[in-house]
Amino acid sequence: MRILTYITTEEDAGRAARSVVPRRFQLGTHAFRRLKVEGGILCDGAPLRADTVLRAGQRLEILMDNGETETKAEIEAKTEIKAAPDGLPPSFIRYIDEDMLVVSKGAPLATLPCGHIHTGTLREQLAALLGQDAAAFDYHPVNRLDKGTSGLLCVARHAHAQRLLTGQLHTDSFIREYLAVTEGVPSQREGVIDAPIARLGTGAKRAVRPDGRRAVTHYRVEQAAGGRALIRLRLETGRTHQIRVHLAHIGCPICGDYLYGRELPELKDRFALHSARLRCVQPVTGKTVEVVEPLPEELKALLTPSAFCAEFASSALAGISALNTSLLEGGGTTKS
Repeated sequence: MRILTYITTEEDAGRAARSVVPRRFQLGTHAFRRLKVEGGILCDGAPLRADTVLRAGQRLEILMDNGETETKAEIEAKTEIKAAPDGLPPSFIRYIDEDMLVVSKGAPLATLPCGHIHTGTLREQLAALLGQDAAAFDYHPVNRLDKGTSGLLCVARHAHAQRLLTGQLHTDSFIREYLAVTEGVPSQREGVIDAPIARLGTGAKRAVRPDGRRAVTHYRVEQAAGGRALIRLRLETGRTHQIRVHLAHIGCPICGDYLYGRELPELKDRFALHSARLRCVQPVTGKTVEVVEPLPEELKALLTPSAFCAEFASSALAGISALNTSLLEGGGTTKS
């Protein structure tokens, strides 16, 4: 249970609770009503009525159920814990407090149940990490990552924190940076992709189209070798598949992206996109939370000379095999 506390001031004196509590705790109308009905708002230890006229020096408390029964020290001790139940790729808690956590998600791993995915999600993994029942686990992802994307994800631990954190999205208070390894190198080393994105038909695929919603991605090439690039990206908007669509649009699809590029055998059910940096404002204390997650080794390997040699050898062998098949079928010969 998370308890938020506020001591009323002279400015609050003479005002009804219904006008003071939502403003001081940044509660929406719906949240205020729900908490009041559930007895989750106390004044000097007693349930608060909305029409109560407040005095200076009174203690207001909001009771937020975050599913936590442990002490703050026990909560903080859970950082850096690894879990991979049911054969799922491992994830790590990189930051945790009573209101939020930042997790480094493995890939491939779904953030939420969707489509044909009902089990084996990050929700179950976090519940196991925190020793809670998955069905009752209070799980509020603030930003989303595709199943095939690894890296940092912010999760609120109660609805109030989710509301405050979601309000930071697409502002300077909530910064997300990604790293992608691409097939091809952008013609400009640094730039902005400002291109509207729309859904194609009824499926999952998106594309740049004039009738789409505005989408803006900032990028900078960090490294380039062998026809591939390591690109750092920052989102100004948050459209579905935005980075994947924008990079494919400029002729540099993400390595292993089976939807907008081509699969790679060395990347199983994932692509080379990683959420590398996340910065936000803690919703209750107001302090800055910043976490950095290095590029996974399997993605670093895509930029090494051996990776290019292996891919060239694979392509060459496939070409030789096709040529031999053609010769056998046609009975022809070659000359050098």
